[in-house]
Formats: sequence, structure tokens, C-alpha cells
Amino acid sequence: MAEDSSLATKMDIDEAAIDEGLYSRQLYVLGHEAMKKMAASNVLIVGMQGLGVEIAKDICLAGVKSVSVFDPEPVTVQDLSSQFFLRADDIGKSRAAATLPRLSELNTYVPVSNLGGKAGDEITVDLIKGFHVVVLTGVPLKKQLEINDWSHDNGVYFISAETRGLFGSAFNDFGPKFTCVDPTGEQALTGMIVSVEKDKEALVTCLDETRHGLEDGDFVTFSEVQGMTELNACEPRKITVKGPYTFSIGDTTNLSPYKAGGIFTQVKMPKIIDFQSLRASIQNPEYFITDFAKFDRPAVLHAGFQALSEFRTRSGRLPRPRNEEDAAAVLELAKGLDPEVDEKIVKELAYEAAGDLAPVNAVLGGFVAQEVLKACSAKFHPTFQHTYFDSLESLPSAVPTEADCQPIGSRYDGQIAVFGKTFQEKIKNHRQFLVGAGAIGCEMLKNWSMMGVGAGTNGIIHVTDLDTIEKSNLNRQFLFRPKDLGKFKAEVAGAAVAEMNPDLSGKILAKQEPVGANTESIYDEAFFSDIHGVTNALDNVQARLYMDQRCVFFRKPLLESGTLGTKGNTQVIIPNLTESYASSQDPPEKETPSCTIKNFPNAINHTIQWARQQFNGLFVDPPQAANAYLSEPNYLETTLKFSGQQKEKIEQIVSFLVTNKPITFEECIVWARLQFERDYNNDIRQLLFSLPKDGLTSTGQPFWSGPKRAPDALTFNSNDPTHLGYVIAAANLHAFNYGLRGSADPNLFRRVADAVIVPEFTPRSGVKVQINDNDPVPQAAGGGDEETEDFAKKLPPPSSLAGYRLTPCDFEKDDDSNFHIDFITAASNLRAMNYSITPADRHTTKQIAGKIIPAIATTTALVTGLVCLELYKVIDGKNKLEDYKNGFVNLALPFFGFSEPIAAKKSKYGNVEWTLWDRFEFSNDPTLKDIVAYFEKEHKLAVSMVSQGVSMLWNSWTPPKKSQERLAMKFSQLVETVSKKPLAPHVKHLLVEVMVTDENDEDVEVPFIVVRI
Repeated sequence: MAEDSSLATKMDIDEAAIDEGLYSRQLYVLGHEAMKKMAASNVLIVGMQGLGVEIAKDICLAGVKSVSVFDPEPVTVQDLSSQFFLRADDIGKSRAAATLPRLSELNTYVPVSNLGGKAGDEITVDLIKGFHVVVLTGVPLKKQLEINDWSHDNGVYFISAETRGLFGSAFNDFGPKFTCVDPTGEQALTGMIVSVEKDKEALVTCLDETRHGLEDGDFVTFSEVQGMTELNACEPRKITVKGPYTFSIGDTTNLSPYKAGGIFTQVKMPKIIDFQSLRASIQNPEYFITDFAKFDRPAVLHAGFQALSEFRTRSGRLPRPRNEEDAAAVLELAKGLDPEVDEKIVKELAYEAAGDLAPVNAVLGGFVAQEVLKACSAKFHPTFQHTYFDSLESLPSAVPTEADCQPIGSRYDGQIAVFGKTFQEKIKNHRQFLVGAGAIGCEMLKNWSMMGVGAGTNGIIHVTDLDTIEKSNLNRQFLFRPKDLGKFKAEVAGAAVAEMNPDLSGKILAKQEPVGANTESIYDEAFFSDIHGVTNALDNVQARLYMDQRCVFFRKPLLESGTLGTKGNTQVIIPNLTESYASSQDPPEKETPSCTIKNFPNAINHTIQWARQQFNGLFVDPPQAANAYLSEPNYLETTLKFSGQQKEKIEQIVSFLVTNKPITFEECIVWARLQFERDYNNDIRQLLFSLPKDGLTSTGQPFWSGPKRAPDALTFNSNDPTHLGYVIAAANLHAFNYGLRGSADPNLFRRVADAVIVPEFTPRSGVKVQINDNDPVPQAAGGGDEETEDFAKKLPPPSSLAGYRLTPCDFEKDDDSNFHIDFITAASNLRAMNYSITPADRHTTKQIAGKIIPAIATTTALVTGLVCLELYKVIDGKNKLEDYKNGFVNLALPFFGFSEPIAAKKSKYGNVEWTLWDRFEFSNDPTLKDIVAYFEKEHKLAVSMVSQGVSMLWNSWTPPKKSQERLAMKFSQLVETVSKKPLAPHVKHLLVEVMVTDENDEDVEVPFIVVRI
């Protein structure tokens, strides 16, 4: 332990020491405060089999002070079933010692040590002293009670967990009076108010733009309240919800009368939780329900797991796979604890107890690792107190026999004990396509390598990802190491898991081509016909929708999943059974009106959005326009003339190529200083001239009220770090556009900026301001075509600048040296100062501007485990809705929810029912006339319109001559004729949509058409 603490002191526990480049995505889940507490916590994990290493991996990635492991038992071949950091040549070595080197590679900030010991040694109270959190995995109940008795009395947080086949259990004891500082982890709610009553139970009314979202019992405080100023920064007040826009806050009769304005902000109140010891809790358990369809299951498994532990203590071993005698003995012990216990479930637990499955370890390991982080950080609500999980639905329809489940001395014995050798062969010869090798992709490949997916003679895994590895990936994409930075993800991930399981050597085909319309020559019909299913590990909806469409077309099962911080979801799409991913989608995010962004911001995300637009408007669009002018013939006469922004664009090009083209870096500083003046002083003064602070609306109300905050112009001060930060970032980005060498010397910037002579500004009359999005957008002031032509005359002919090009910025949020986020942070905060909005730090700005999705390894591991439990069912070929489960989890609360997938919606034409999985198929490149005749003859449906892609091929009002020509054409010829483009050589079929009417001339919906050519 002394060695551990000396290592850990190298990393001072302060904000500067938290490596934002590495922990970026996780910081958006946990926050700096929680991370600082974690970085002061020493964690011990006992047991280094599959579950223990999964927990250790996630905790190391998360970034605690130190991790110690204890497991002196020798490695066996069966351990290779799920312990992904062990190799065949580790057999016979101590598990902890063999695991240590690979665990240590995960995070250089987290020292990992081995408590040592020799085979047969058990964990003792003396060994756990000095740790903040102790996790026991696979330890008998008697030992759990001994350790917990001491930890409960001595302030050490205790977790025990084990997995047995498709079952898992966990128990938490964080001691009496554990303080949870943020039970949900959700952003504190905030909103504008328009009135507060003076009453015993005062009603607060919010602005009716958005619902307040509060719940009974929440606490709030206030700011910017006029009149009833006592509410500003008041002690948190408990609220009662009265309606979607109203809530009460208690007695305000002694406060001043309310006048106007104000913002409420929710206050997260700490929650005190009183945990019982294991000895007390086991008699009177409180369960966390992991599946509400199995409401009575926890009580059964509570008795079952105790009986299993007692059997193991008495027999010195676990029950033999599918052995009736051992199962009967476990059942008898369970009945001694609970005479009403469900015999079938307890016997199944005994049958599978020798099993060790990577997906179950991933689910429970991710869950328990998050509980460890809760103990360390007090962030999110811990589980109270017993958790039981099972996925019995994953068993094959043909239940394996005892003979089929016997160990064969193979690395898959842990899986064979549950599924049998026959099913193991099906797993090994399965052929999957993994789309994405990021966080979910890495976890998926790890699980597949342990399961043996694709490792057989006929098995294969295709994996594609166009991305290369960046530093921020290392925090949760655990197959990657610092030495891999810059390499392709798919290649590195494939090689890493082939090392975990050498059976996969040559079985993982890594690709860099993304899935999409442009790569259909690669991922073509032959490719899809050669695989059994697809697993998405994507981070954007567009690619998900595309893969969903391809899987529907080729009738392939699709396993879909995603995470958002501590939240995760899984969806199973099964041909001819379930709806597809595209069948139901989230509503689009509410967009902020452009006039709010431009003139009336009232929240920091408005100013960040504005600053992001400024970045494009100053450092991306003008250089691109200048390059287009220099390289595209007749750019002004053609492209620009029809853009609707001709004058503005020409002014930009003149500015960037003539009037403001810098020769030195000092000129870039001058440009940045004048830009500051324009955006934060002149434009604000102009707005207040057009809309004075004391102005009234047509109804006599003050114009600047409610969500409209009156701004104030800023006066440049080079000693203000935000003012100077803006000039430093803007000047360096402007210099980058011109290929000039920049600088970060603040003295240079102060000297040059303070010497700039700023032209006097006088507001102009008659400038129109867009007040809401329904108003017409005001046109830029100035003359028409003549003035535009005068500007154009100032442009140098492109030939005089032959070969000269500017370098537009390409926004990159994760490069801290490129000034991109620095500029957006400074620009946003200056705008926030204009409008008296609380500024945001660089870290928060980066998330909003970069649209970063918060992520943490625990959720990723758990969600991927759930997907793999569904993959077992896909491999088995299950064909009933009730066999499958879609899942939603939130580890912060915690919450697990499972439901059957939704059945594919049925539609009808005539007497024929159909779903999205059906289609009409035509082979041998028929004519259009053949298709029209088929519908009339076979279905009594009249075709009124035929389209393919974006091309309208034919409709019933096509002129007769053209109609006859097109009806007679072969379909491929028709498409080429109408689209005026030849079909690509790889195209073997065409997707066609038709509109048809029935005999009553009513429109009828029919499936799509596939025309094979």
C-alpha cells in the first residue's frame, strides 16, 4: 500500500490534475467534483475471474487513486471463458499476478497493485484495511459476512457480487448515514418567472414558453427577481407543483412585493441513506428490481444464491453442469430458507452455476463498477441493497443435456456449461458484421472473442470504422493504448481481440470504408448474403437509419444500442417479426429561434450557438468563398449570382483578398481588435438605438422584459482575460487562414491591441431588427447591383493570384492547441457579458459547441452485455416476440426496464396483409409495362405513379407518346434514360416505389418493389 500511495501523490487532487483530454467524455457525466473525490479513493477488488476483471477494467478507466487486486489462485483453462486479460500461457500462474500487467496498461493515472498471497489463501480483515471501497467477487457467503461485519463498523464501503451462468447477484453496504450529493445526475432545471404571489402558500408562475419540469419535493432558489429581492440567492425552498407552469414555494407574506423578472434554479439536495449490514439485510432484504416482468424472481434468487453458497462450502465445489443430483441438493437447501421457493428457477441456477459467461459479467460488472464510483464520489443514487439479474430467455430452445454440458478442457468450458457443445459450435460458426469500433464496438468485440463468435471453420467477423484513435477514446475504448494513437480503430480492435482469443486469428476482417450509399459496391448483396446478422455500434442516427434500411432490405437481424452518460438502450430488430429501427424515432430536438440567437439571447447555450456561427462566419466561410473565387471559372457570374447573398459574399472576398489581407501577424491582431469592437460594442449600440431600453411594445409593456434581456456594450480592456483571450484566439485563427505564424505572448497582444485606433461609431437610423422568426429577415443596408459591381471591381483577377489559396479552419473540438474552442469560449462569454448571462467555462462550452455525447465505460460495458445476451437468441434462431427483449437502463438512479420488441405494423391491400419486411420482386429486368400489368392482373390495382430514388419514372398523366415509350423500356434502360446517368456496374437491383389505386379508385398502400436487372 505504501508504494501505491507514493505513486498516487504524483497526481495532486485538484482540478488542474484531471486530464481533460483523456477524461473529456466522462467529465460530462460525473463532473469535476466527483472526479476529484474518485481520485482520492483506493479500491480493492477480490477475485480476478471474468466478473472481477470487468469491474477492475471499468474502475481503472474511470480514474480512481489506486486499484489493488487479490486472487492468488492459479489460472485454469476455464478462466479463459471470460477473463479477457488472461492468456493460455498464464495457466498455472496466480490470477492476480497474471492479470496485473494488462490491467495496469489501461490508465497511467491509476496505479494497480497485487496484494499477493499463495494459492488457498483467503481475503482477511487485515488485508482490507486502508481501502475506501472493497469489492468481493465470487466469494462464499460466510466470508462475505466476516468482511462486511468489519467494513460496516469501520466506514469502508462494501460490495459483493457473483455471476453463475445466466444469473447474477450483487449487494451494497455503504454504511449508516451515507450521503448522496446528487441522486439523479440530471442537469439542474432553470426557468424564467413572471410572477410571485405574496401569500402563505405563494404561487410562482413561469414564462409559458416551456414547462418548468419540477416535481413535488424539489428545492429551488432564485436570481434576478425585481421587487421581492429577498428571494435572490435565498436558502433553497421546497416546492409543490400546481401545474406545468406554476409551483408554490411557501410563505412570502413578509417579503417585498414582486415587480418583475426572475429566474428559478433547482437546487440538488443531499440525500442520507442508511444501509444495513449484510448480516442484518439478508434476513430482511430490500431488492432492486432489474426486470419488472420478473417481480417475484429476486426473492427466489435470494434463497437460491444462499443455497448455492452453502452447497459450495459443504462440497468444496460448485454443482456440476445440468446434474440432477446436485440440483436437488441445492433445491433442498433453498427450501430450508424459503419453503415456497420456485423449484424450476433454483434448479436452473444449480444447473448453470459452473457457467461463466462474458455477457453476464459485462452486465453485472458495469453495474457494480458504477456502484464503486458512487461510493467514491457520492454522485448518483446507490443501489439499495440486493440486486438479482437473470437472462434465462437466452437459453437455446433445445435445452442442452448433461452430457452436452460437460467440460472438454476448452477455453469455452464456462459457456459450454450453460449452452452445451452443440450450441457452442453454432456460436463459433456464426457470421456477424459489426458497424463501428468505438466504445460499444470495443466492448462488443471483447465479448465476442470470449464467446467464440466467428471462431469456427465457417465463422467470420467483419468490422468497419473509418475513424482513427484519438486521446479522448482511451478513457472508454479499452482495446486502444497510447501507442495506437492515429491508427485505424477497426484494425487495432481486431488485432487486440485476436490476441485475447487466438482462435479468432484471420477471422476478423477489418475495414475502413463507412457504410453508406457510396460503398454499396463493397457492402453489396453478395456481402450481406454471406453474413447472418448485423450489430450496430454507431454514434449517429443517420448511419443507424441507413443500416436499418439495408437490414430490412436483405432481411438480416440487427442488434442496435446506444448510450448517453449513465443511460443506455438496446433494441432487437428481427426479420418478419419486429418493427425496424426507423419505425419509431425520438421527436426532433427543439431548435432555438434564430432571432433569439442573433439579438435576444437569455441563456448561455444561446451565446455558445452564436459563437459557433461566428467561428464559421469568420474563419471558415470567407476563406472558402475566396478560394472558390480564385479557382472556379465565372464564380461571380454563376455560383454567387443565385446564392441570395451576392453583395455580402463579394464584400467578404474583397476584405479577405484586398482590404484586410494581412502581411504580418500584428495586422491579424489589429483585425481581431476591430472585430471585438464590431461584435461587442458597435452592434450592441446599434441594437439599443433601434430598440431603446425604455421602449414599449404595441400593448404598452416594456419591450425589454421576460425572455428579452437588454444588452450593454462592452469597452475593450486588454487586462480583462476574456477580452484579451478573444483577441489572442481570433488573431491566431485569422493568421492560420493566411498561413502566417501565430503567437500566444499576451504582452504582444496587449501592446498591439491597445495601440489600435478604433474608428468612431455612429448608430444608423432605419435599421430593422428581426424580433421573431415570423418576421422577414432584414436585408443588409446599402445599394443594389451597382454597389455590388463596384465592390466586384476591387477584386484582383484570379489569374493575378494563380496558385494562391487561403486555409479555411476545419472545426476540431479535441485539439487544445488550435484556438478553436478558445475562440468560441471567449466569443460566447463576451456575448454573455453583453446580456448579463452567467458565462460558461471552456469545458462546458466545448461540450455544447462540439455537441459532445457524455460517455462512461460502465454504461458501455453493461449495454454491450445486454446486446450479447440477445445475440445468443439470434444465433439460436428464436422466432417469437416474447423471446426477445429491448432494454433501457439508467445507472444513475439506478433503473432497468425491459420490454418485448414492438411487432411490425400490419397493413392491408385487398385481402393481403403485409409489413415492412414484405416486397414485390421482379427478376430479369422487366419492362415497366410488365410491372403495371402484373398489378392489374394479380391484384386488381391500377398503378398511377412509379419512382426510383429521386427520379419520377412514369405517371398516369405522362403524355401518351412519352408514356408508350417508357412503358416499353426495360427497367434499367428506363432509369438510365430518366436520370440521364448510367447505372453503376455493381448495381444488381433497383428499389422502386409505386402509387396504386383499387377498383374503387381509392389510394392503397403497398410494399416497395425490387427490380432485379
